[in-house]
Amino acid sequence: MAGANPFQSLLKEINVNGETFHYFDIASFPEYRELPYSVRVLLESAVRNCDNFQVLEKDVRGILRWKQLKGTPTSDDELEIPFKPARVILQDFTGVPAVVDFAAMRDAVLKLGGDPDRINPICPSDLVIDHSVQVDFARSEDALAKNQDLEFERNKERFTFLKWGAKAFNNMLIIPPGSGIVHQVNLEYLARVVFQDAAKEGAARMLYPDSVVGTDSHTTMINGLGVVGWGVGGIEAEAVMLGQVISMLLPEVIGYKLVGKLNPLVTSTDLVLTITKHLRQIGVVGKFVEFFGPGVSELSIADRATISNMCPEYGATVGYFPVDKNALDYLRQTNRAEEKVRVIEAYLKATDQLRDFGNAEQDPVFTQIVELDLASVVTSVSGPKRPHDRVAVSEMQQDFRQCLVSKVGFKGFAVPEAEMSAEGSFSWTDGKTYALRHGSVVIAAITSCTNTSNPSVMLGAGLLAKKAVEAGLKVAPYIKTSLSPGSGVVTYYLKESGVIPALEELGFNVVGYGCMTCIGNSGPLDDNVANTIEKNNLVCCGVLSGNRNFEGRIHPNTRANYLASPLLVIAYALAGTVDIDFEKQPLGTRPDGSAVFLRDIWPTRAEIQTVEQKHVIPAMFRDVYEKVELGSDSWQGLNAPTGKLYPWDTQSTYIKRPPFFDGMTRELPKIGNIVNARALLNLGDSVTTDHISPAGSIARNSPAARFLSDRGLTPRDFNSYGSRRGNDDIMARGTFANIRLVNKLVPRPGPRTLHIPSGEEMDVFDCAQRYAGEGTPLIALVGKDYGSGSSRDWAAKGPYLLGIKAVIAESYERIHRSNLVGMGIVPLQYLAGQNAESLGLTGQELFSIAIPESCKPHERIPVSTDCGKQFEVIVRFDTEVDLEYFRNGGILNYMIRKMID
Repeated sequence: MAGANPFQSLLKEINVNGETFHYFDIASFPEYRELPYSVRVLLESAVRNCDNFQVLEKDVRGILRWKQLKGTPTSDDELEIPFKPARVILQDFTGVPAVVDFAAMRDAVLKLGGDPDRINPICPSDLVIDHSVQVDFARSEDALAKNQDLEFERNKERFTFLKWGAKAFNNMLIIPPGSGIVHQVNLEYLARVVFQDAAKEGAARMLYPDSVVGTDSHTTMINGLGVVGWGVGGIEAEAVMLGQVISMLLPEVIGYKLVGKLNPLVTSTDLVLTITKHLRQIGVVGKFVEFFGPGVSELSIADRATISNMCPEYGATVGYFPVDKNALDYLRQTNRAEEKVRVIEAYLKATDQLRDFGNAEQDPVFTQIVELDLASVVTSVSGPKRPHDRVAVSEMQQDFRQCLVSKVGFKGFAVPEAEMSAEGSFSWTDGKTYALRHGSVVIAAITSCTNTSNPSVMLGAGLLAKKAVEAGLKVAPYIKTSLSPGSGVVTYYLKESGVIPALEELGFNVVGYGCMTCIGNSGPLDDNVANTIEKNNLVCCGVLSGNRNFEGRIHPNTRANYLASPLLVIAYALAGTVDIDFEKQPLGTRPDGSAVFLRDIWPTRAEIQTVEQKHVIPAMFRDVYEKVELGSDSWQGLNAPTGKLYPWDTQSTYIKRPPFFDGMTRELPKIGNIVNARALLNLGDSVTTDHISPAGSIARNSPAARFLSDRGLTPRDFNSYGSRRGNDDIMARGTFANIRLVNKLVPRPGPRTLHIPSGEEMDVFDCAQRYAGEGTPLIALVGKDYGSGSSRDWAAKGPYLLGIKAVIAESYERIHRSNLVGMGIVPLQYLAGQNAESLGLTGQELFSIAIPESCKPHERIPVSTDCGKQFEVIVRFDTEVDLEYFRNGGILNYMIRKMID
């Protein structure tokens, strides 16, 4: 049981604004000043929460030994440590399943004789509804209103459920739809930087660093403000909400030194794409990256947040910028109360957590140091299929043409030579005929938290649009252009600066507030455009200011997708193609016939900063956020149920009690071997959570579509997989439903597999159902980086419901491995240098896996097949906590048993 804190003697007082606060004086440890600033946050959490039950005194001592354990690249000692984040943040696509699980857990606790009211968030848990709006309407003044009306029409049931959850559960704040993207709202409004806990009667308030885990991998964006935080699976987030610590390995910390200054024509987007490629090459998966050096002072908080946002794309756990004076100024700019900012500053100074990037004497020890000269950054995009495949814009035309002819892969489409000049034409509503070719841009979206939180690139796009309109340039009417700001503040300053009319003139109307094109909510293309692309087998393009461009994510008809700054999104929309050399080829002509080049309309950083300083002011943040929790009239009009237990509607296709706790008992189940299992799939490298559990539209010929059709829904009402994450019937049918999934058991890409021994090719879900009827357990064979991409709990829940008991991979993405454990699926890893191909596995064998009752983290266990092949694999239970979750059948089952003890 929990005991007294052995570090109580470190509790000190500080007086600010005439009020006395308490804090733990972690700076008094002799080892402290050599610790990276990010590790200091881990240390403080361990000290404050040390109870010799969840957090042990030896855990604190272990963190203090960071330099000894992780201070050099050759240090390979592993130490498991607990971390208790200050809060949890959820977005609605992953937040809905969390609230569904909490509601189902209450039912399960009641059934097992416990008190269901014990199921409540312990720490502050904020849920921002930001993923449900889709770009159905674009390029019109009423696009925003129409899209938001459709959003409520499609998602009323989900929204009503979430509104119930806000009332039924303590400590849960719901930010209604139409407010913005979760990570931008976090940056501008929710982040505390330093918690100032409400005082108990007669006691001083406690100060401690803000820290957060979120159910989206881009939670790291808040690292740019000096808040340690990262994405976890929805399953792990639920455990934190219930008061559990996160068990993690003490991380290596890569010091990323920034020097010099950016070229005046370069944007923060160019910088983050450069850093992403650089760190991918270095290899930082599972590590912390901490930025330092004099170049950091040259970056605004918005610039830093852009870099931190793409942390999942470069593979690190965090991309951290310690708090400095710029961060404090940002808090003031975003209308945080001055008295709170003074408390934050005083606490950080008292604990040596306030950074001066120009003072090298403050530099801590790092595992490894890498350096980037900001002056070396050039204008860039990334693509066509991965966010870390950066291409200098000066080389873009050549690179795209090479991709067309290269073999199918991350940088290739294998277009036959005879089809290189393919072209298709169609008529438009303006009476004109337009042609599409390889490289034609059909989607151009200013979207995503990565860039819409950054005034410099948003205002830069507006100034570029203004100059383009003044030069007489236009965007072809068939290109689906859109602007989806990350918060109402963006629209506010775009209007005040006078650039909205130019953006609208080019078709970049505001279409909604939320995560839209970047998550796959790009909406349909015009039938004429889609048919022309399909008929001529064209490699057409999407250009977006997002952070993800994996195959099949943006739109089924855009086989090539490029991440770019908002300025370049407009530039490529004006050009109408990515097959262009901006230095040599003009964007168009003025009315007098003279050529207009991109350089003629590109604004400098100085121009942008002048506008930003004038128009991005605290009053805007006050006006937007003082009413953000109220929501729209539509939200206020929702009539949500009352009561602690949710009244499930068995006919609902949105919200359904999941089967995860069916048949659960108080006693632990026995660990059993996996005997005579079939491989449901045999997959290659870089299988993302988009491949495993798509968030986009539901294909009309899919098992999910058939399920919905059988219940009387038409395709218009299917909505997206993401919007239906509260219904396991849909999500199980959507598992491995990506049209670009490459399964080696079948000859063509798609959501299909082979049933053994019948040899019948069928949909993945249907095949899993058939195996279940035959009593056959299932596994999956996969390659490297399995589960990269967004941190989706359904990428683990779905395989669980399909009957997959274990996954054998070459390597795992951090969050996804954790999610598999959280669902009771065994993550196994080939020995170094081995994979399915080297072992001669086809995926058509019978597999038996011996899992010992006394299994240990990273233990080697044997796998045998019916064809005589035998090999060993490593059990990727990384900690004892992982094993405890597995023995319980998953993390939620563990929590339920804990609640009824």
